Amino acid sequence: MVTATSHRRTSLLPIADGALEYLLTGKGAPTTVFGHGLAGSIDTTRPFGSAVAGTRAFFHFRGHGASSSPETPWTYAALAAELRAVADAVDATQALGVSMGAGALCHALEETPDRFDRIVLVIPAILDTPRTDQALDRLLQMGELAHDHDVDGVFDLMLRAQPAPMRDRPEVRTWCRRQAETIVRTDVGRALRTIPHEVAMTGRDALRGIPAPLLVLAQEDDPAHPVWVAEQIAALVPDATLEVLPPGGILWSHRSTVRHLIGEFLS
Repeated sequence: MVTATSHRRTSLLPIADGALEYLLTGKGAPTTVFGHGLAGSIDTTRPFGSAVAGTRAFFHFRGHGASSSPETPWTYAALAAELRAVADAVDATQALGVSMGAGALCHALEETPDRFDRIVLVIPAILDTPRTDQALDRLLQMGELAHDHDVDGVFDLMLRAQPAPMRDRPEVRTWCRRQAETIVRTDVGRALRTIPHEVAMTGRDALRGIPAPLLVLAQEDDPAHPVWVAEQIAALVPDATLEVLPPGGILWSHRSTVRHLIGEFLS
């Protein structure tokens, strides 16, 4: 079965409790699988692979796009299983995860540290310690607003989470509006009431067993994705490189830098 995503044809991968929507671009080796963040999508993740050689596999986690939304709880274990299912189906040897996708990738690596030859974690938000910060409160509030079908309320929270100098830019406001509409009309709102309480790993020391080179991207002044999380990952993984970018939005202000770093590392 195929569906349309940005005028491209996607496929559905059958799994135990439904199906996952995915898109293949490029050709040849290596194959890299890309996992998006909460309320993200194939389209919002594709910029991270724009300079990556080989085959690129983008997919939607549960409740996103045309992927199924099973009644089972939203946990990082469930998300990791979905990432692994796509990676195995396309024979991916490399992986990139953004925010929630980075957490799912960390959980998968805890189970099989040697699964991928090269790994990128973009703005990771959580390891093995539950969140107790203001970003948690914002996510839970967003979940309640989504439950009430309050698109404007979700939009306002999304916009306030963006860097102050960026909030009046039309493309930023358009992105926040689209994200808010996605959250309200899909099961992502249900995820917002559960996944913020989850941890990505049972123990961060498992990161010491990862043999592959790993790149971690973080940015300053991002409360939802604290730099210290990226720093701890880089300190634990034996062959890790940490890049901390200035404030301004990792794709709003630093798209070309991010494209270069990821493309060079994965290609």
